[in-house]
Amino acid sequence: MSIDTETILDRRRLKRRLFFWRASTVVVAVIAMGLLFAKFGPSNTQDHVARLNVDNVIVENERRQVAINKILKDDQAKALLVYINSPGGSTYGSERLFKALRRVAEKKPVVAVIGTIGASGGYLTALAGDRIFAGESSITGSIGVIVQLTEFSSLMETLGVKADAITSGKLKGEPSPFKPISVGGRQNLQDMVTQTHEWFVDLVANRRPLSRLEAAEIADGRVLIGKTALQAGLVDELGGLLEARVWLESDRQISASLPLITADYSTPKGVLGELLQGMFGKSVISERLTLDGLVSLWHPN
Repeated sequence: MSIDTETILDRRRLKRRLFFWRASTVVVAVIAMGLLFAKFGPSNTQDHVARLNVDNVIVENERRQVAINKILKDDQAKALLVYINSPGGSTYGSERLFKALRRVAEKKPVVAVIGTIGASGGYLTALAGDRIFAGESSITGSIGVIVQLTEFSSLMETLGVKADAITSGKLKGEPSPFKPISVGGRQNLQDMVTQTHEWFVDLVANRRPLSRLEAAEIADGRVLIGKTALQAGLVDELGGLLEARVWLESDRQISASLPLITADYSTPKGVLGELLQGMFGKSVISERLTLDGLVSLWHPN
């Protein structure tokens, strides 16, 4: 093969590579512009009902707080429908969510719909609604607070492993997985749980048509299906999204024909991640959840 022929073939290969990368660059640029326009372009200017999905374990979530605040300030959002499918989570995370939703309720109707499960912190979230809907077989209730401890000092002793700590006070470092909890340490945790539980019960009594005594009686950690929760006064009506829209129209004069627009507070994945998410939808890998502090979570042993 002559040198000229080799040169021609090399140029052809180079042109094919350049075409491929140029075409790829154009495709990526078009997708990026589309995503940027969708994210930063003109906001929805038509009247609508906002929807906020509360899924999985509830923890502190600043993106969710920002999304709720946007709904609060959006005059085109005539109401907020909170769809709950959560067993609960951290008590403080649920508290922040509850308070943010109540701020919205001061300006526009908020309706809570419990799906498969809305228990513990999930039910606390539902308490923010002006009206609570649940399916007949939805799991709800589980009003209470829990601290779970793991202690393996006996195993360490069997293995011949010891742990020690120098603390500034007798309760510092308790509870510890390296030693049995002391009487004082247990009482300290019990006081925290009791105080937080009393706060939770107060919320139920204030937000539901129940006396403080009635709220306390049902706040023993029991779970209920929606049908029983209705009889107990924990929910207002059996139903789902359709029934919630009907109520908004009949009671608050917010047309059921208004579009339902879901607030997106998913985790940003970076530029490449957003491109892929835009093309293929949400990632199947959930973000890592941490539960620190007191927990209002329905988790059967």
